Amino acid sequence: MQRAMRLLEAVAEREHGAPAKQLARETGLALPTTYHLLRTLVHERYLRREKGLFFLGEAAERLSSSGAQQKRRSTVNDALARWRDSIGVPVYYAIYRDGEIEVMCVSDTPGNPAVEEWADFRETGHAHAIGQCLLAQVDEHTRRDHLDRYPVQSITPYTVSDSRTLLQRLEQTSRMEPVTERQEYALGTVCAAIPITVGETAGTMAISLPSHQADRLLPAVRQLQTEVGRALGSLALSISI
Repeated sequence: MQRAMRLLEAVAEREHGAPAKQLARETGLALPTTYHLLRTLVHERYLRREKGLFFLGEAAERLSSSGAQQKRRSTVNDALARWRDSIGVPVYYAIYRDGEIEVMCVSDTPGNPAVEEWADFRETGHAHAIGQCLLAQVDEHTRRDHLDRYPVQSITPYTVSDSRTLLQRLEQTSRMEPVTERQEYALGTVCAAIPITVGETAGTMAISLPSHQADRLLPAVRQLQTEVGRALGSLALSISI
């Protein structure tokens, strides 16, 4: 789905259309893969083909409208609420955009409340699983720039102590493994986050639990990872909000 989105973005930049070979070159995709994805996107009406050139189709144009954007947000909220109820934890969706951590959606209940944002999430990315997961996905320059603007500082007695330690931790983070933190952002709370790539944007889905339920953290985030994996294809265009 990421490759399909790259093709859509490339077509969107070509007002007068583009042939498959040009799109393959611009996206870095193999030509057979490009043809296969283009056929699928035409079939789903995200693209249309005229005289060998590809243009945005009616489905893609609908996505750009404000009504479609609201529908996409609703789709994400519904998915988070479904996972919240099935796993029994608050669920968060966040992205890293324009140098900032943005929490896009949070789904919780009175019985399973989300973590209170007592310290600005954007400024404390080093301390919570959401921020650590996002920073682990960006390139080294972006990571260091972020920490220059938002230096590592003690939030709780468990917070990572300095930027060098944090950078080493982020570099050792496996690409598809959950990122966990235990009381680094909020005392009495443990959190875990999984990476979600939206086009070229770093994203994450995360959960939190009271620290006395810490033994549930890894099983719960693994369940979330499975649920997200099943739904990511249908959600890919919706979560790029």
